Amino acid sequence: MSLDPESGRPLYMQLADVIEAKIASGEYAPDRMIPTPARLSEEYGIAQMTARRAMRELRERELVYTVPGKGSYVVPEPKTGG
Repeated sequence: MSLDPESGRPLYMQLADVIEAKIASGEYAPDRMIPTPARLSEEYGIAQMTARRAMRELRERELVYTVPGKGSYVVPEPKTGG
């Protein structure tokens, strides 16, 4: 999926939506590392700052967590049952 700079929606939000869809589809599994901002920047042709902002958005959505010096990971699936 590509990002549309003409859409009027900020690129970081578009990228966050793309990553959220990949998490929902299982492409990015729970507790698995997702691409770095540098890699996302290269893949989608955007600034690294934009990719970092997308990662912040995903943390705010509680879809990823970041381990300093290690990377960002998909949050574990919610536990069910008692």
